[in-house]
Amino acid sequence: MNDATELLRLRGLSKTYNTGQPNEVQVLHALDLSLARGEFVALIGPSGSGKSTLLNILGLLERPTSGEHRLLGQAVQDLADDELTRLRREALGFVFQFHHLLPAFSALENVTLPALVRDGHVGAAQRARGQALLRAVGLADAMDRRPAQLSGGMQQRVAMARALMLEPALILADEPTGNLDTASSDEVFRLLREVHSQGHTAFLIVTHDPRLAARCDRIIELVDGRIARDVLTQPPA
Repeated sequence: MNDATELLRLRGLSKTYNTGQPNEVQVLHALDLSLARGEFVALIGPSGSGKSTLLNILGLLERPTSGEHRLLGQAVQDLADDELTRLRREALGFVFQFHHLLPAFSALENVTLPALVRDGHVGAAQRARGQALLRAVGLADAMDRRPAQLSGGMQQRVAMARALMLEPALILADEPTGNLDTASSDEVFRLLREVHSQGHTAFLIVTHDPRLAARCDRIIELVDGRIARDVLTQPPA
């Protein structure tokens, strides 16, 4: 992987909680990991393996205890809090198991919310992008509906569109289908792959579902805070 294609690099990254205390616990152990621009990757592992901690660090919500963390060429560990906030807003998008939509907002207003937070208003171009994203995830006829008027799968599609609103370099998805039935899970995952194929955004998807992991281009398995497996897989045509 050369500098032009590298999106993310971790070198010797570790995370310890309660350092120096009797209940000190090391959750991540000297991780080395690189992601390229546009990759579609599954992160798997048993409960307690450190997946959530790693996702929080990659999402710039926590700082590592030691090691190197570079995102888009920037040494993240050296940034001040306000610089981390800016980088998080500009480079990252998030999709969670629960959609966290604002109930009083329409689907379109929820999708354009990141632009509202960043700029203080939603302009015509941003509104048009929000509409295009909702069409891309199959919700052209639901733009004015509020979350309570949408099914669980539809709500998660709104959350996907919202995560893409500011054209992030990396989407971090934490069990994005974990709260859905099998049919809805398959549909949301199909849309993730479709949206991925149309752009240059990388996806890192935490999942407990081996069927979904096998449909990613790469699988990273975390066990006891260490990378136990990092393999390329052949997605279905």
